[in-house]
Amino acid sequence: MLETKSNSMTTISELQEKLDYVSAYRENRLKCAQDVLENPYLFEELISICFSPEDKNNHKACWILEFVSYEELLWLQPHLDFFFSNLKVLKDESSIRPIAKVVQLLVKSHYKKDQNSISLSEENLQDCIEASFDWLINDVKVATKAYSIRTLYVLGNHFDWIHPELQVILNKDYGDHSAAYKAVAREVLKKIEK
Repeated sequence: MLETKSNSMTTISELQEKLDYVSAYRENRLKCAQDVLENPYLFEELISICFSPEDKNNHKACWILEFVSYEELLWLQPHLDFFFSNLKVLKDESSIRPIAKVVQLLVKSHYKKDQNSISLSEENLQDCIEASFDWLINDVKVATKAYSIRTLYVLGNHFDWIHPELQVILNKDYGDHSAAYKAVAREVLKKIEK
C-alpha cells in the first residue's frame, strides 16, 4: 500500500515537472501530450490538475488534455463523471477553451455509436448542456463560444428544447460578435432552420 502511495507522489511531481516547461507554443504542447500518450499512468493526474483551478499548471494541463483527447478520447471514459461534474469549477479562459473542445469531441463520439465511441450518462449530458449554455451566454472568447454552439447543435438533435433555445441566443447575440462567431452562428442557424 505504501509503495503505491509513493509511486503516485512520484507521478505528481513527474507530471508537474513536465507541465512547468510547457509553453503556449504548439510544438511544446504536443511534446508534453506525447509524453502522456507514451506514459498512460500520467493521465489520471493530468485530469485532476485540469480541474484544480488553484494549481499553477491548471491551464497547461487543459491544453495537454485537448491534444491527448485527439488521440485517445476513450481514456476519458472512466473519468467522465468527474470530468463533467467539475466543468463549473473552471473560471480561467485558458482552461475553458481546450475543455470546451474536449466536451465537443466527447459529445460527437457519444452520438456516433460505433464500437469505439464514448458513452455518456444522462447526468453527464445534463452537465454538458448546462456548461455549454453558460459558456455561450457568458463573457468568454469566441473559440469557446464556437465549440459550445457546435456541441449544443449536436445535443439539440437529441433534446427537442435545445435548438429553439440556441436559435434565440444566436439571433439575439449575432450583431454583438466577431466575424468568426457570426460564421459559426450562421452555419448552425442554417442547419437548425432546415
